[in-house]
Amino acid sequence: MTDEPSQSFFLKLKNLFSLSKKSEEVLKNTEPEDERIEELIENVLNIKDSIVKEIMIPKVNISFLTESDSLEDVYSVVNDTKHSRYPVFNSDKDKVNGILHVKDMLGSAEDKFNLNTILREAKHVPESQSVTSLLEDFKKDKAHLAIVLDEYGVISGLITIEDILEEIVGEIEDEFYEEKNNEIIKINDKEFIVSSTIEKEKFEEFFSFQLNCPDVETLGGFVLKEIGHLPKVGEKIQVDSLEMIVTSADQRKIKKITVRRVD
Repeated sequence: MTDEPSQSFFLKLKNLFSLSKKSEEVLKNTEPEDERIEELIENVLNIKDSIVKEIMIPKVNISFLTESDSLEDVYSVVNDTKHSRYPVFNSDKDKVNGILHVKDMLGSAEDKFNLNTILREAKHVPESQSVTSLLEDFKKDKAHLAIVLDEYGVISGLITIEDILEEIVGEIEDEFYEEKNNEIIKINDKEFIVSSTIEKEKFEEFFSFQLNCPDVETLGGFVLKEIGHLPKVGEKIQVDSLEMIVTSADQRKIKKITVRRVD
């Protein structure tokens, strides 16, 4: 998770949210060298009308803990997903007991560990709440994460301050992000580990293979469209002579894909 944005940043966002229709028209005449600024402002204009449900992480894709987890279980989840905060569900997974801040469990002893005793209160928000309103709530409450409820009060997802900011400024990578220095790593003559962000054209050129999917730009986008949902590690597809296996992923995106040539 990221640190809370500065007050001046929120002030700038608030000003941007107030752009008039006339200002929107001016954007259409922005010079080419200002494309990044245009993109940021366009994202702000789009998010003005967004609600939480549109950008939340669905419940099925949440990295979570359960109240009965041991210290070893917690460390295993943290090691695999590398987040700083986790919702802790009850045994039926229909209620969130609270939020675990990973730093709060440091120094805990296995024989005395009780997850419920170190949880912080969970913030709950409705699916229908506007994203801009939630952003202000996050600022006011000094919160980073909220549990999303549907109209019946059932947990439907999770949203973080990072999710909102990424809608505006693009993906925010943390210290665990791997640079794209090696987009294709050769394991042997028939097996490769490929970054999901590799451009479709570069992938096609390397493998001498056409993905035949004009409306995607990356390999990850292709796999996501073929599977039809955000896949978990181990899910795979086969396209003619190539087998593609999701090797690394989290609740937001595919990261690595193992590509195998098959007969």
